[in-house]
Amino acid sequence: MTRRTLLKLFILFLLASCSEKPIPQQSNIIPAPLEQVMAKGHFILDGSVNLVSENKLSLVSNYFESYLKNTYKLMFSNTKEDKSIYFQINNSIENEEGYTLTVTPLKILIESKTEKGAFYAVQSLLQLMPAKTKEKSITIPCTKIKDEPRFTYRGMHLDVGRHMYPVDFIKKYIDLMAMLKMNTFHWHLTEDQGWRIEIKKYPKLQEVAAYRKETLLGHYSDQPHQFDGKPYGGYYTQEEIKDIIAYAQQRQVTIIPEIEMPGHSQAAIAAYPELGCTNKKVAVATKWGVFEEVYCPKESTFKFLEDVIDEVVALFPGKYIHIGGDEAPKTRWKNCNHCQQLIQKENLKDEHGLQSYFIQRMEKYINSKGKQIIGWDEILEGGLAPNATVMSWRGVNGAVQAAKEGHDVILTPTSHCYFDYYQSDGENEPLAIGGFLPLEKVYSFNPIPEELNDSESKHVLGAQGNVWTEYMPNEKKVEYMAFPRAVALSEVVWSSPKNMDYADFTRRLESFQKRLDLLNVNYANHLYEISGTTKSIEGKMYYELNTTSKDSPIYYSTDSLPPARLYNGPIPITASMIIKAVVKGKNNEDLSQVFEQRINAHKAFGKNVLLSKEPHKTYSAGGKEALINGVSGSDKRYGDKEWLGFSGEDVVIMIDLGEFKTINSVATRFHNGNGQWIYAPKKINLYFDMGNGKEISFDNFFKPNDSLLVNFKVNLTNIRARRLRITVPNYGEIPAGKQGAGHKAWTFIDEIIIE
Repeated sequence: MTRRTLLKLFILFLLASCSEKPIPQQSNIIPAPLEQVMAKGHFILDGSVNLVSENKLSLVSNYFESYLKNTYKLMFSNTKEDKSIYFQINNSIENEEGYTLTVTPLKILIESKTEKGAFYAVQSLLQLMPAKTKEKSITIPCTKIKDEPRFTYRGMHLDVGRHMYPVDFIKKYIDLMAMLKMNTFHWHLTEDQGWRIEIKKYPKLQEVAAYRKETLLGHYSDQPHQFDGKPYGGYYTQEEIKDIIAYAQQRQVTIIPEIEMPGHSQAAIAAYPELGCTNKKVAVATKWGVFEEVYCPKESTFKFLEDVIDEVVALFPGKYIHIGGDEAPKTRWKNCNHCQQLIQKENLKDEHGLQSYFIQRMEKYINSKGKQIIGWDEILEGGLAPNATVMSWRGVNGAVQAAKEGHDVILTPTSHCYFDYYQSDGENEPLAIGGFLPLEKVYSFNPIPEELNDSESKHVLGAQGNVWTEYMPNEKKVEYMAFPRAVALSEVVWSSPKNMDYADFTRRLESFQKRLDLLNVNYANHLYEISGTTKSIEGKMYYELNTTSKDSPIYYSTDSLPPARLYNGPIPITASMIIKAVVKGKNNEDLSQVFEQRINAHKAFGKNVLLSKEPHKTYSAGGKEALINGVSGSDKRYGDKEWLGFSGEDVVIMIDLGEFKTINSVATRFHNGNGQWIYAPKKINLYFDMGNGKEISFDNFFKPNDSLLVNFKVNLTNIRARRLRITVPNYGEIPAGKQGAGHKAWTFIDEIIIE
C-alpha cells in the first residue's frame, strides 16, 4: 500500500470521525442515584438493538419498549444483533427496589431482584436519554449505576374532595410520580365538600353526597364570604377506579384510599342524616374548613362504615386504608346522650377517648379484612389504635411519639410537605391557602426527626407531599402547586443525604423541566427567582441579593430605574430606598421577573431586639431580626421570613435603640387569618424607659376585626427613650364554631416601625 493510499485512508478516517453524530447527554438523573460512575464511550440506541428479558421482568421490558415506541418512534430488532439491552434477575441485590444499570458501547444491562427495581432502572435509563429528539438513534453515555431508595414509603397525596379531576389527569399524576420513583399515591376521596367514590350499597352517596350547591369564591379569610352559585360535583365509578389502579400497578405505584372518619363527614351525613348525632338534615359543605357534623358512634353508623370499607377493600389491593381521624370537633358528641352513655359504658375518659374507641373499633374491622390503617396524627389523642401507622402533619411531634411507642410513621409536616402553601414571595403568585414553602425548604427536609434514636428511626417509613385542593379548581393549578416541589421531595425520600446538594439539584432540575415541558406540565419555575436579606456587617446595614442559579448574573438599581448595575456584593443601606433587581441571561435577556423590595430605614432599623419567647421553629426563618430589618411581610401570606409566628404564647419584645431618641409613633401589624387559627391580640402594652427613673406605659385595646391584616399604630408626644418594651398577649382560646375551636390561637407579628 502506497503512502498516498495510506494518506487517503487516514483522511477518510478523520472525515468519518468528524461526521455528525448524536452528542452524549450529561447525566442529570433525579432523584440522585446512590452510586454512579461515568465511563468513556456511548451506546447507540436504534433499530438494530435487540431486547432480551427474563419472564419475571417482561412487564417492565414491555413498558420500556412501549415508551420508546411512543416517545421516540423507535422499534427493537427481532433478530439477534451485536447490541442488546438485557433485563435480568439478580437475587444478590438485597433491596426489593434496588437495581444496577450498566451501559457499555455494545450492551445495556439492567439487574434487579424484583419488577420494582427493574422499573426504577428504566426511569434512570430514560433520563440518560434526551427528552426529545428527531434523530433515528439515541446516544446514551456509558455509565455504571448502583442504586436503591433511602425510604420504603415515597408518596404524593391528592385531595379530590374539594375539587375533582378527570381520570386522564389522575393517570398523568401517577405517571409523574413514577418518573420520580415515588411508589405511593394517597387518594383523598371523601370530604365535607364531596364524596368521590362510588359505593353501590348506598346510592345517595352518589346522588347527594357527591354534589354541593355552590363553591366559595376567593379566600376563606375574605369577609364576607362570597359564592359562585354553581352546582359542583361528581364521583369516580368503581370501574374507573379499577382502571386507575391497574394503570398505577404497571408503574409500581400503590394507591391508598382515604375514607374520612369520624370527622370531615358532612357530605355523607347530608346523604344519610341518621349517621350524625342530631338526625337533622344538613347540606354538603360549600366552603372549606372544619365542621361540627361528625359520625355518631352508633351501631348503625359502624354498620354503614363497615359496608363502605367492604367495597373499598374489594377495589384497592394495597396494604393500607387511610381513615383520616383528623379535625373531628367534639361538640356534637358532648351534647349527644348516646355518646355520653357510650363514654360511661366503655369507661372512657372523655370525648377524646371516644374518638380513640371509634378509631380502634374501625381498625379491628379493617384488620379483619387483611388491611392496616393509617391515620393523621390526631389518632394519637386518647390512645393510639394497636396496629395503626401515623401520618404526622402537625409538625414532627406526632411522629416522634408514635415511633417511640413502636408504631410506624410517615412524615408529612406542614413546614416541608404541604404543597398547597405559597412557594414564592412574588405578589403575582396564584391564590393559595397561606404559608410559605419554597423549593429549597422542601429539599432541606430530613424525614428522620432528631429526637429519635437509631432503633426508633427504623419506624420512619418515609415522607409524603400533600396537595389539598381548596384553591385548585383545575388540573393546571394542581400541577403548578405540586411541581417542581414534588421533584425535590422525590430526592429527599430516595437519595442518600451524602449525595444531595441543592446547587447540583437545581442544575439537574433545569434539564428535568424540559421533560415536564414535553409532558405539558404547568410547573412553577422559580429557578431564577431573586430573594433578599437585610444583614448587619460590622455595625452597618446591608441588603444581600441571592438567586438559585449561581451562574447567572444579577443586575440591580436603588433609584427606581430599571436594574442596570451588576451586583457584586451586599448593597449598603443608609436611608430608606427601593431596590430592584433582575437575573440576566447570556444575551442580556431577563431570566427572572423584576424583584422589588422597599427598605424602611426607621429608627429601630437594625437595632438590638430581644424576645421573651422564641417564635415557633416553623415560622422563624427571619429570626428575631425580622421585626426590625426594614422589610414588611407579605400582605397575602403569613409564612414568609418577615412574619414571626408564636403558637399560643404571650410574647414580650424589647428593643434597644442604642441611644435616646424622640419617638413619635410605634406601628406594627398582625395577621388575622382565622381560618388558619391565627388571631390578632386583644390588646398591646407599650412601655418606655426614659432614663433617670422615668417610665411610661400604655395599654392599647383592639376592637374585633375580621380583616386579614390588623394594623396597630400609636402616635406619641413628649416621648424620648432609648429602650422600649412591647407586650403582646396571645388572643387565647379559639371560640366555639371557629376552625381550631378549643385550641390556643397563633399570633403572627410583622415589622415594628418606630418613627
